Amino acid sequence: MVPGVNVLAVLVAAVSAFLVGGLWYSDALLGKVWKRANGFSGGEPGAASPKIFVVSFILCLVMAANLAMFLNDPKTTAVWGATAGFLAGFGWIAMGIGVVAMFERRPWSYVIVNGGYMTVALVLMGAIIGAWR
Repeated sequence: MVPGVNVLAVLVAAVSAFLVGGLWYSDALLGKVWKRANGFSGGEPGAASPKIFVVSFILCLVMAANLAMFLNDPKTTAVWGATAGFLAGFGWIAMGIGVVAMFERRPWSYVIVNGGYMTVALVLMGAIIGAWR
């Protein structure tokens, strides 16, 4: 890894994003809205295979490692980490999802649910990485 990057913090940040996603997309929170926004007939997308979970976790790990490299400064704090996570999540990812959603003719709920998840996940990842220096 890159000198100054806390590998354990990156791993914990990736796990946090993965766990937040499980809650975020559950029927207890925004799962029903997400299913409607995606047009899943009968409200169910089908069971996720183990491969989906493994690849999703690897992608969370890559996001956490990337964010850790951006935050690789001795002056980084939890507050700056969370702020950087918000800027990346909302400013880049949520807006990117919005652009793609417009061309795919997706509803705004699709952008809000998916962009919101990515923003919250990156804020949490940034706070963890920033605090755990």
